[in-house]
Amino acid sequence: MNNPQESEDHPKNNDYQTIEQTMEKLSGGTRRLAAQLTTSASFDSLWNVLTDYDRLDLYIPNLLSSKKIYQKNNNVRLKQVGAQDFLGMKFSAEVTIDLFENEELGLLKFNLIKGDFRKFEGSWKIQKVKNTSKNSLIYDLTVQGCQWMPIGMIEKRLKKDLSENLLAVDKQAKSSIRLV
Repeated sequence: MNNPQESEDHPKNNDYQTIEQTMEKLSGGTRRLAAQLTTSASFDSLWNVLTDYDRLDLYIPNLLSSKKIYQKNNNVRLKQVGAQDFLGMKFSAEVTIDLFENEELGLLKFNLIKGDFRKFEGSWKIQKVKNTSKNSLIYDLTVQGCQWMPIGMIEKRLKKDLSENLLAVDKQAKSSIRLV
């Protein structure tokens, strides 16, 4: 996650956030992207936002719906639909993912059960930044599109979406007004 040429600074009310990103090209049109944000938001507020599955679509950009199908202990199944404009065309994708919660480690791991991708797996992780009161929020995603999906053309969009997702979670976690 230490690639300064891929870092972006986003100022917000004297609480400066740095997003670090990496992207790996894997075989078969697969891409692994990771993004990290340092934030003053508390662990609990970040965790609560990330695990509010049925309301993620209210603040995650391009997420049209997010519904919890079931939850048993730390295992959750979600159905999500995302959409975006790409080259003037509307594109939407649906996934059903299994997610494993490990609150003690600040880890949410997910993998594709079915959907519009050949591969869609990764994690959200919250880590304490040593010797500070800040936390790191890390989003790691490995994605492989279907045959008709030009992954090379949407790399830039995926990178932008990862940053926007981190900023949206951070903003919601810091919000004093909770959605009802």
